[in-house]
Amino acid sequence: MTQADLYYKKMTETPVARLIVGLGIPTTISMLITGVYNLADTYFVGALGESQQAATGILFTLQSIIQAIAFMLGHGSGTFVSKALADKDTKSATRYVSTAFFTGIGIGLVLSIGGLLCLDPLLRLLGSTETILPYARDYGFWVLTACPIMIGSLILNNNLRYEGKAFYAMIGLTTGGILNIFGDYLLIRVCNLGVFGAGMATAISQLISFCILVVLYLRMAQSTLSIRAISHDAREYLGICKVGFPSLIRQGLNSISGGILNNLTKSFGDAAIAAMSVVNRFSSLVMFVGLGIGQGFQPVASFNYQAKKYRRVKKGLIFTTVFGFCLLTVLASLGFIFAEPIVYLFQEHPDVRKIGVPALRYATVGILFLALSVPVNMLYQSIRRAGIASLLSLLRSGAIFIPVLLILHHLLGLTGIQLAQPTADVITGLLSIPFMLYFLKTTPNDEDVLPDLASDPPQEKETV
Repeated sequence: MTQADLYYKKMTETPVARLIVGLGIPTTISMLITGVYNLADTYFVGALGESQQAATGILFTLQSIIQAIAFMLGHGSGTFVSKALADKDTKSATRYVSTAFFTGIGIGLVLSIGGLLCLDPLLRLLGSTETILPYARDYGFWVLTACPIMIGSLILNNNLRYEGKAFYAMIGLTTGGILNIFGDYLLIRVCNLGVFGAGMATAISQLISFCILVVLYLRMAQSTLSIRAISHDAREYLGICKVGFPSLIRQGLNSISGGILNNLTKSFGDAAIAAMSVVNRFSSLVMFVGLGIGQGFQPVASFNYQAKKYRRVKKGLIFTTVFGFCLLTVLASLGFIFAEPIVYLFQEHPDVRKIGVPALRYATVGILFLALSVPVNMLYQSIRRAGIASLLSLLRSGAIFIPVLLILHHLLGLTGIQLAQPTADVITGLLSIPFMLYFLKTTPNDEDVLPDLASDPPQEKETV
């Protein structure tokens, strides 16, 4: 039995719950490690002062922009790679991942050069004040320098997941994350390089993670990376971007929303920006659990939908929602109960704690509703229903959050800023329920042929 046959058997016959957990746990661990090293930056830099800590919050928005591009190319290509492998077509899988990977590296180089040339205006646009700017400049230099390899790493990570190799994807990201924590300690505490050292640690860890992922992909994946396999068909690029567009919306609008949030918050001082930075980092850490389980569901949904195993897709959606809600409830409860010591751990300044503690408690309530919105969003993206997936991504990140933020800021001031994201999360979760019920009701339980509602890019007849 060939590797393709074994993979087909694994994806279509392994019990759904076991398969999702098996793929989701490594992804969750890698995302949690990523969140932990983000918190490590917050912790080590927070000891330097509130302006320095606020700088990491400003750059968190820039990192979200970079991740938006990477996730668009990674999720878009990964969906087609999964489809190709379901058809046992490794040649097409290689073409899709190679096209996305080298395109991402090129885009990263453009962003890196352009961002470094316009660094100060960019940081002011993201919400930096004059007191924060020197520290944001030090950290931003390294974030932009590492931009190409950050994009390349995330594309490989996502494609490994779609190939069912989530364990190897975890190794690449967690190794870099752990090294970043030690790098923060060494460069900030021992070498006294401050925020500049934190940025340098991030860049070095990203480079190591990138190298590991490249080696693992070349050795473990069914597809491979080849410059000669890059597609010359513009329609394939459009297909990747179309399917990955919900990820671009999700991450990209998070960046825009973060910029608006920083600009509205800075009128309340550096302490307010620092407090919201701590809250957003911790909330992201908890959210990564929901995203990790959801990303374990993605390759299962994509592969089985292509293989016409619709009953398994429906079971996977229900399991992911229930399992994710249970995990998020536990973590959100801990965040609510221990909000004060959590904020105090990262910043002892009384003004930061006064703002951060209630904001964190509000955020934990909203996080519970991610268990409704995340699985549905990832479902429609994985089955190539890009329009619905894009709409769902638009809701939480922009269409609901930005108006809610502006209205509540106008009505309630700083309290409105603290309430905006959890309010948007609740509304988005409730609006996702009809989309979940529609899929469960209209999708057959057997293997009847369904019309493919998202046309795939045409396959090339010859090797590129």
